[in-house]
Amino acid sequence: MAEPNKQLGLIGNPLSHSFSKSYFTKKFRELELTNYHYELYELETIEEFLPLVRNTPDLMGINVTIPYKKEVMSFLDEISPEAEAIGAVNVIKIDGHKLSGFNTDYYGFKTSLLNWLPERWQGKALVLGTGGASLAVIAALTDSEIPFQVVSRNSGPDLLTYDQVKVLDLLATHKLVLNTTPLGMQPQIKTAPDLDYHKIGPRHFLFDLVYNPVLTTFMSNGLSMGAMVKNGIEMLELQAEKAWDIWTG
Repeated sequence: MAEPNKQLGLIGNPLSHSFSKSYFTKKFRELELTNYHYELYELETIEEFLPLVRNTPDLMGINVTIPYKKEVMSFLDEISPEAEAIGAVNVIKIDGHKLSGFNTDYYGFKTSLLNWLPERWQGKALVLGTGGASLAVIAALTDSEIPFQVVSRNSGPDLLTYDQVKVLDLLATHKLVLNTTPLGMQPQIKTAPDLDYHKIGPRHFLFDLVYNPVLTTFMSNGLSMGAMVKNGIEMLELQAEKAWDIWTG
C-alpha cells in the first residue's frame, strides 16, 4: 500500500530567490521519501494563508519567509515560547486543524554566527533592518551578550537611520554588521544597505542573511575593504534541519 502524500512548503513574497524547494527535494531523494513534496506558495497577502491551508489537505508543515514572519502569528493556534519571545515565526507545523508556530531562525543564526566569529570575540554589532528575521538576530545577540544597535530606513524608538549611522561614525565602533534586509537578494542583486563602505576594514565582520546570490553586493563591498564576510547559506541549512525535526518529530 502506497504511503500517503506529505506536503511541505514555503510562504512569502517574492520567492524567486528561494533555495528551500531544491534543498528539501534533495533531502527527500536522499532519504528515499517518494511521498514527500515541497512547493513554493507566493502569497499576495497574508489573508491567503488560511485558504491555502484549508485547500491543501496533505499539508503538514510550512516555512515562512519575507514578509510574513510577524503577520502570520495572528492566524496560529499555538506559538512556542521561544517564537513568542522573539516575536516572529518561520516554521509552522500542521496537525489536523491545529497550527503551531516556531522560530528556527534563532538557532540557525546564532549557531552560524558563533561558528564564524573568532573565539572570545568581543565587540558591538549593527543590525540592519527591522523585519521578522531581525527579531531572531536581536534575540541571539542579546543571549550572546553582544551589544547592538538596530538601523532602519525610518527613525523610531531605539532605532537609528542610515544617515545617523554615518553622522555618528558607528562603523568605527561597531565591527559586526548584520544585514537582515532583502537588499541584494535576487533579482535586485545590485542593491545594498546604504553604508559608508570605505570606512570598513580588516577588523570588520559582515554577515548577510541573504544567500542568493552567494556573494551579495553588501559582502562584495566589505571584501573590497578587507573585511571578513559570510552569507546566509549555513543559517538556512541549520534552520531547515531544525524545521524538519519539528515537522517529523
